[in-house]
Amino acid sequence: MNASIPKQDPPKQHAVLIHSPAKRAHGVRLIFGWRRLLCAFVASSAAASLWLPTWTLDLMILYGRYWSTALVCLLAFGVFEQWPKRLPRGVARWVLQVVSVALVIPICMFGHYMVGADPGVPFWHNIERVQGYIALTMSSLLVAPWVAMSALIRKSEAFVQTQAVAFELERSELARQASDARLQLLQAQVAPHFLFNTLANVQALVRAGSPRAEALLGSLIAYLRAAVPRLQDGVSSLGEEQKLARAYLELMHMRIPDRLSFELRLDPATLALRCPPMTLITLVENAIKHGIDPSEDGGHIEVVSELCSGTLCKVSVRNTGAGLIGCSQTAPLARTPGLGSGLSSLRERLQLAFGSAASLQLREDARGVVAELMLPAQSMRA
Repeated sequence: MNASIPKQDPPKQHAVLIHSPAKRAHGVRLIFGWRRLLCAFVASSAAASLWLPTWTLDLMILYGRYWSTALVCLLAFGVFEQWPKRLPRGVARWVLQVVSVALVIPICMFGHYMVGADPGVPFWHNIERVQGYIALTMSSLLVAPWVAMSALIRKSEAFVQTQAVAFELERSELARQASDARLQLLQAQVAPHFLFNTLANVQALVRAGSPRAEALLGSLIAYLRAAVPRLQDGVSSLGEEQKLARAYLELMHMRIPDRLSFELRLDPATLALRCPPMTLITLVENAIKHGIDPSEDGGHIEVVSELCSGTLCKVSVRNTGAGLIGCSQTAPLARTPGLGSGLSSLRERLQLAFGSAASLQLREDARGVVAELMLPAQSMRA
């Protein structure tokens, strides 16, 4: 017998989104970028200004020689920054750039003096012009390579900062994906936990031959049709949580109508606030399991929500059943012994969804036991 295997969708690959820096300029745009041109102009002008007290010719000749030499140095620096693509082993690109800048300076100055020499008379026959050539060349050699080195250092620092930002973004994205995966795992654990408990209640009614078993099962089916799809959602609202909690309480009321009463009073201003899925049901289920069921007389469950100072929302689930025996009245729920894994899982889901901005505590007062939940007042539309 050939069994057909249903096709399964391939697992979704969660791509890591890295906000990479803007695409780098290249070619002529990189060589003669406005920042580099400004730096070369300022450095060459400063070097030329050192000769103003002793310069006897036209100042444009002085500044022109330094500016044109600076452009040639900039060209050499940029060319060897991009070419060749691969250097021989043991040759550092920054050394090639600095050396090329140093080599073009005497060549460029030589060309200036050759152009300005008298026709038929080489400039090296004039001792004053030779001294001028040597002085301008040496002053340029004292400035240009150091400017090139400082540019390389700044470029290296900028690259390190860019890499650090990219790595931090990648780390944050991976941490977010890990938190999302953990949150989905915890939410997936809620579904069987709630479903098995409710089916156990239906089974108990069937074994007892109760006429309410069929009605309870029908209500459960209707409830699950609405509730299970929401387990896949990463976030819900208090309004949706209220509907699910009410449906669950109605199911439990059908099971023990003489021992359970309930009331839900949620401030309309809180209904649109964000809330992890199955939050209220977890608190209500815990109240029934540890408060109503152990008590012979049952009790009353009250669910209340209200805004606190506009930035926090307080949700309390109170039951008047059995009290906390041997448990701390103010201990965090995840640390309270004997209360199962439901509240511990809820506390972890709250931590993943809101961080330290959310809290969950259990306390006992004159009216019963209260599970108090504090959430950031974040709207679903935000």
